[in-house]
Amino acid sequence: MKFNINKITLIAAIAVLMLTFSACKNDKPAEDKSAETKTAGKEEAAHEDETAAIATLTEEQIKTVGIQLGAIEHKELTATIKANGNLKVPNNNKANATSLYGGVIKSLKVQIGDYVRKGQVIATIANPQFIQLQEEYLTIGSKITFAEQEVQRQQELNAGNAGALKNLQNSTAELKALRTRKASLQQQIQLMGINPNSISNSNLKSALLVTSPLNGTISNLYATIGSYVDASSPVAEIVDNTSLHLDLQVFEKDLPQVKVGQTIHFTLTNNPTTEYDATVFSIGSSFENESKTIAVHCRVNGNKSGLIDGMNITGIVSLNNVTTPSVPNDAIVNADGKYYIFVQTDKEVEVHHEEGEKEGEEKDHKEDKTAKNFEKVEVLKGVSDMGYTAVTFLNQIPADAKIVVKGAFFVNAKLSNAGGHEH
Repeated sequence: MKFNINKITLIAAIAVLMLTFSACKNDKPAEDKSAETKTAGKEEAAHEDETAAIATLTEEQIKTVGIQLGAIEHKELTATIKANGNLKVPNNNKANATSLYGGVIKSLKVQIGDYVRKGQVIATIANPQFIQLQEEYLTIGSKITFAEQEVQRQQELNAGNAGALKNLQNSTAELKALRTRKASLQQQIQLMGINPNSISNSNLKSALLVTSPLNGTISNLYATIGSYVDASSPVAEIVDNTSLHLDLQVFEKDLPQVKVGQTIHFTLTNNPTTEYDATVFSIGSSFENESKTIAVHCRVNGNKSGLIDGMNITGIVSLNNVTTPSVPNDAIVNADGKYYIFVQTDKEVEVHHEEGEKEGEEKDHKEDKTAKNFEKVEVLKGVSDMGYTAVTFLNQIPADAKIVVKGAFFVNAKLSNAGGHEH
């Protein structure tokens, strides 16, 4: 009986040892499997972080949202003076179209905003006096012919002692007076814009032409059809905006730092999205009214379209020639406390689908050839001014890279909404 109990105890101990060994053996693959799962998860997360920085937008999305592409510019945003001013056209590049004779406006050939050239007809003026001057000019020719014949006859009589000297003198004076009157009428008719040699009994001009004295744009019309204008009343104002210059109001403390030849970057106060350039060509020598500012005169460079006399501007005077890479303020987005811009790239986004829908979605992805990819690139922000911000790139990008300058917020939202589902 004692032998049977020891035998049973030995068998139980062996069974416990076998179960323990089996459990240990089974635990090892579980641990390895868990480690492999964690490693795969890290690799997948790293892959998602890399590819999640690329957003894909179709051409339709780009047009709908109004996304615009541009290049990285180099701006002088450091060591500058900020000042206000306005645009002006010199007086010798402004003119009023007037008539030297009064009359009623018969027709207007232009409208406000039209570009006209020197000598172009702006309006016509009618007045019976115009016809009377031409009539007198034609009739005085006949009077001069008769006066010349009378002088010749008096000379012949006086030579034969048959005529009085007084009559010869009177006829000579009359001839000179008629010739003087003809010369006066000829000048008046020329000032009216009529060629005296073209006047005939069948070709009398009833209207006077008002022409532009210079090339420029019609900035104002002072007359209407049927209104009466005299010699002191202008018909229209013409401004030559190609001679536009900038008057910048600089405070006394900043004046020593402004020099002739410096570059001015300025934007319109009511439209700060477009930047223009100007160059200082003259510095004033007196204060402007009671503002304690001195006028700095600048010549506007490049394209002047959209600039009009009298517009208010905000200008930046560059004190050195140091430039820095800059992008428009709207090109920068803030995400998780960091700043990014979106650069157009040829990198492809790896798309993973479920097994059941893989074939159809891959076909749609390949057919969309108009889609563009934008890579999210981190930058460091610098000084901001004139609608631009200086940036420093953490990683080098191509010099000719195209970036999203408008609509970057939408691209970032598209990327955030997509998350990791596409990858």
